[in-house]
Amino acid sequence: MTDIMHWEQLLSLKRQGDTNKRLRNEQDETRLGFDVDYDRIIFSPEFRSLQDKTQVIPLSSTDFVHTRLTHSLEVSVVARSLGRKVGEKVLEKHPALAEVHGYKPNDFGSIVAAAALAHDIGNPPFGHSGEKAIGHFFTTGPGKSYKSELSAREYQDLCDFEGNANGFKILTQDLQGRPGGLRLSYATLGAFTKYPKASLPKKSSTHVAYKKYGFFQSEAAMFEDVARELGLLKSQGKSASQFSRHPLAYLVEAADDICYTIIDFEDGINLGLIEEDFALEYLIKLVKGNIQTEKYNALPNKKSRVSYLRALAIGTLIDEAVALFVRNEEALLKGSFECSLLDKSPYKAQMDDIIKLSIDRIYNSKEVIDKEISGFEVINELLLRFATAVNNCYDDQGSHYDELLLKILPSEFDFTQPSLYNRLMGVCAVIASYSDSKAVLTYKKFKGLKF
Repeated sequence: MTDIMHWEQLLSLKRQGDTNKRLRNEQDETRLGFDVDYDRIIFSPEFRSLQDKTQVIPLSSTDFVHTRLTHSLEVSVVARSLGRKVGEKVLEKHPALAEVHGYKPNDFGSIVAAAALAHDIGNPPFGHSGEKAIGHFFTTGPGKSYKSELSAREYQDLCDFEGNANGFKILTQDLQGRPGGLRLSYATLGAFTKYPKASLPKKSSTHVAYKKYGFFQSEAAMFEDVARELGLLKSQGKSASQFSRHPLAYLVEAADDICYTIIDFEDGINLGLIEEDFALEYLIKLVKGNIQTEKYNALPNKKSRVSYLRALAIGTLIDEAVALFVRNEEALLKGSFECSLLDKSPYKAQMDDIIKLSIDRIYNSKEVIDKEISGFEVINELLLRFATAVNNCYDDQGSHYDELLLKILPSEFDFTQPSLYNRLMGVCAVIASYSDSKAVLTYKKFKGLKF
């Protein structure tokens, strides 16, 4: 087994179901395969539902607060810049990639942009509290009764329901009328997978790639196929279901880190949760070496100054992430780079200060907590009703009410499968696909509050 990954494999254009090899120098330059990935994601119904999914403030009626959709678009823009800049450096260092295979800097940008566009596509309604609500249902709620009928890994997938793994499922799963999911290039699927491991074994690790997991048991074979094609390294002495990260996944992560650190902070300012004078002080600490004083002082109001500093901060952190990637390329290709790129940045302390303030003032604000509590109740009720109906009908014990509930489940999902795990994962996938508003509306229907 090789102990280093190779760019010509990592940039594979292969798609699920391909029988012939796709070569970069045979691609149509007007619409590359990596560009097709971006298009397929942005036109997918799962991506569109992000317009009504929580980013910072759940169910916010404020028009300038980010949703998962606007967040994903912004992360994708930052990711494209990161990818193109890194691509230039990688091709300088490995000229055969361009001269023999035909790769260009924009290919790197397109891969990272597409992966970043999809990075939240598997998130359930109500943000990370939605993931916790699903896990709670199976850990301590009514779903615990299924434990004896599931394998340890199947049960762990449900107890630790993970938006990243659900995203990989959405991108690759067979659905009626959509075999192979979105059929993205394996390069994009690799860059998308920040946590290339299964839910078990669950061991303490300092490696950033193993903080969470990235694929369910239902997609384990698919991910292993992707890993083989890309030449991802199997982690030595670990489970067969744990691999090294695709190096470009570090850029997707960096783009997300930059956006949620800076732009969530800006949302907190616009909502009045963080005082503008206080916020300006924090942002100036981050970019003080790059501020054009004359331009800054000419700005007419605090909002303009915050916007200027936000743009400057994003540009500064993009350049820093690129420099760190290039400096650590060999470690990234060996799978031995154990932290996120920006953890090595000289700006880490300033970023940590902003994140800490955001946690105190935004994520733990009363409005966020109140709505997360409501979302928790909504998701648990949906899981109970749908899981009960699906399994009762499978066992030919369904009531008329159970049969009515099955009729409102999407027809592309097969709930007649003999595997209890697949039926339960199907229910979770349906609920995770709901927007915040659709989840609330469905809950109200169940309670007889909506006619």
